[in-house]
Amino acid sequence: MLYIQTSFDFANSQPNDIQELINRLAESEAEERGAVFTKREVVEFILDLVGYRSEEDLTDTSLLEPCFGTGDFLLEALKRLLDSYFLHGGTISKLMPTLKNSIRGIELHKDTFVSTKREVLQQLLTRGITEKDAIELSSIWLVQDDFLLTEIPNKFTYVVGNPPYVRQDLIPDNLISIYRKIYKTIFDRADLYIPFIERSLSLLSVQGKLGFICSDRWMKNRYGGPLRELISKHFHLQYYIDMVGTEAFRSDVTTYPAIIVLHSQKNITMQENAVTQVVRQPTLEAANLHRLATAMQSGEPSEEHTIQKLSGVINGSQPWLMNITSELTLLRHLEEDYPLLEEEGCKVGIGVATGCDSIFIGHIEELPIEEDRKLPLAMAPDIKNGNIEWSKKVVINPFQQNGKLINLEKYPRLKNYFIANEEKIKNRNVAKKNPHAWYRTIDKIDIALTYQPKLFIPDIKDSPLIVYDAGHYYPHHNLYYAITEIWDIFALKAVLQSLVAKLFIITYSVKMRGGYLRFQAQNLRRIHLPAWSKISDTLRARLRDAAISNDIDACNTTVFELYGLSSHEQALLYKLDKF
Repeated sequence: MLYIQTSFDFANSQPNDIQELINRLAESEAEERGAVFTKREVVEFILDLVGYRSEEDLTDTSLLEPCFGTGDFLLEALKRLLDSYFLHGGTISKLMPTLKNSIRGIELHKDTFVSTKREVLQQLLTRGITEKDAIELSSIWLVQDDFLLTEIPNKFTYVVGNPPYVRQDLIPDNLISIYRKIYKTIFDRADLYIPFIERSLSLLSVQGKLGFICSDRWMKNRYGGPLRELISKHFHLQYYIDMVGTEAFRSDVTTYPAIIVLHSQKNITMQENAVTQVVRQPTLEAANLHRLATAMQSGEPSEEHTIQKLSGVINGSQPWLMNITSELTLLRHLEEDYPLLEEEGCKVGIGVATGCDSIFIGHIEELPIEEDRKLPLAMAPDIKNGNIEWSKKVVINPFQQNGKLINLEKYPRLKNYFIANEEKIKNRNVAKKNPHAWYRTIDKIDIALTYQPKLFIPDIKDSPLIVYDAGHYYPHHNLYYAITEIWDIFALKAVLQSLVAKLFIITYSVKMRGGYLRFQAQNLRRIHLPAWSKISDTLRARLRDAAISNDIDACNTTVFELYGLSSHEQALLYKLDKF
């Protein structure tokens, strides 16, 4: 049985205030609505991959492009549809009734909708279609509305496109609340493309295919879990093309894209060894991409292109793993043999987010507030040469030791400072949602963490950088931290800065430009550790010594012994230094 979206009355569900928001967004700038436009050769490649080719008879198929923008996919798909129609014997007189259900396009932005519709009309007219039929077809095919809220009664053979990149916090609260009622995949900090993918999948017909180019963040990040679970239950990931580092878009944007093709053929997902074909950073030249698509569809080995065939990429809500087999085998071995880091009494967290650093953070000698409200703050720029070189920045702590907010009347200098900056402080989302607690930081500050021995881990690095703090600083939100109740803190440092830890991070981290990794809490928590109680005193001492001396080679050698790795497994890990 195919995945069917929860029923919702799209036609009669939009209150006036929501419709006003939609109307405003319909006139917004490209950046506000998350519009990023795709290069022609990439569009052609995706259409080739899903099988939407003019040499095929496309008459009985249907194609949807949600959020069609300037028509990157829509216009190329229309060209292929018309070529196919006439190639297979279609006539002008029968074109309108034959193709009226062949294409659907949804676009919110009013001006873009009008200009693209004009191009669709022009393309129809140049093929000899009467003006009357061209106007009627374009009116049937194209809808100006919010894709997530408009009624779409049809199912489609193909859904293709480039969903909008909009962070959830940029969407008005009352609109996102409507989206949340409809789309179960909106979780945590999910971007707008997450419900776009959910709805697009719900509109696929039996054996339909979805071909999207979009950010790859959700494929591993926490917020993508519900969407990954949905896909695991109902769809097959047929193709995955890593596009990080390629110039896939018509503008220079900071994105980490991938192309995915999902198939709704249910019996494929029931096979234990469902295969996903994986390609990494193909050359963006039209003829090359056309040959690559043909090679992937054939399923045969290609002398020209490197195409990996991986099994088990999708596993419930777990991150999608695209590693080469030998590395993944080693990782699975470590996961099966050893407990998770937090099961061994270690905790990973992130530092404080204030929502307004320019007000809440300042130099210790310059903030005009009571001294006991100043908390020494460690920030990523303070981490230099493996040590903390404190910049004397402090964060204002508005919390008591019991976790409750302080009474500002007891801190007149702080009260005056906050009142002087009241407009900026109250403009934060956390203040709007908690008017009575308008001067709180986004994250609650636990002052005890300041004085606890801990490890600081900067986020975006090419290799683990682990720094010891004896208990002097509170971490900023650009630093992650690790504390431990069972393991020795220095022994933990040795493991976290080893190649074993890097294997976990590479596997579960999303890619960044320049080969950098994300040392986020969600990735660090996936590291597995041997039980401290089973480690000999000698090995414990060696781990400590290697970490204290900051000898990375010694850390690796000792950690390899700790995990009982073979020479072959060690050689695999040393290759990670070339990542």
